[in-house]
Amino acid sequence: MNWQLADSNPEIGRSLLHALRNTGISVLYQDRELRVLWAQNLPPAWSINEISGLTDHDFLPASQAERLTAAKRKVIATAHPESLEVSFPNREGARWFTVWIDADKSSDGAVQAVVTTAVDITEQKRREQTLKSLLREVAHRSKNLLAIIQSIAAQTGRYSDTIDGFLARFRGRLQSLASSQDLVTSSNWRGADLRGLVLGQVGRYSARPHEAVRFKGENPYLNPNAALHIGLAMHELAVNSVSYGALARPDGFVTVAAHLTAPPENKDLALTWSEKIGSMGNGKKRFGSVALERVVPASLNGTATLDISNNQLDYRLLVPQGSFEIE
Repeated sequence: MNWQLADSNPEIGRSLLHALRNTGISVLYQDRELRVLWAQNLPPAWSINEISGLTDHDFLPASQAERLTAAKRKVIATAHPESLEVSFPNREGARWFTVWIDADKSSDGAVQAVVTTAVDITEQKRREQTLKSLLREVAHRSKNLLAIIQSIAAQTGRYSDTIDGFLARFRGRLQSLASSQDLVTSSNWRGADLRGLVLGQVGRYSARPHEAVRFKGENPYLNPNAALHIGLAMHELAVNSVSYGALARPDGFVTVAAHLTAPPENKDLALTWSEKIGSMGNGKKRFGSVALERVVPASLNGTATLDISNNQLDYRLLVPQGSFEIE
């Protein structure tokens, strides 16, 4: 600002100060000893009547006062402007400012004072911090997803006799994972409700999922990790059912039940899948059973059993607290 012009034309000075009040910009004018001579549009924490005649060390936190004082003394010594970012704690959290420090020179070119202009960038900082947190979360979840895919690939390969068999099974499991991931993503990474997850997985193989699945009990909201792994379990059960079990019959159905365990135990989630299967379904266990009995429960820190006998399949999964919430 041309202070001499503002002094010689009061209307310009008043207009500039009026415009300043409509911005998030604060201006502080200090002499060579860094005593406050005047200020405009200060944050609510400071009043010009309270800080007039004071230095930064008298009303600012020590660490920030030291940084600002050093920069201002450099401006006085060199007449070159300086800029920096500072933050001040308050009840709502830190407030951030970008600060510019300029020399106010007299007619003979000597530095007679410093002008500090501070712009509140708190919202910008908060957006940056939110974005960084989201990027860290995406990176973390991406690593988890890749680890799941790697496990699925290894286990599928171990239980596949041919390349074609591997590709068919691996493709189906990846599609199952993608279906569960879509539910998680659509909820802003919160997770997925169990009933929607089960119907989504069964619906990939049945044209009538609402008739094919009889859902009983609680409908908990699963966190992202639980949604992905339980979705994989539901996929394996659905594939087996449409091949050998109840869903291979036009009038067949499966029963899925979810109940909280009773005290004095922890309120874990007991999840069961039950169905009548044909004699073909009583063959040896392959990767599907490995995923159901080992991969899925281990990923949830839970336990599971798979019982196939007397033309009946019963899968029981105990999901610990922390992997779900009851709405």
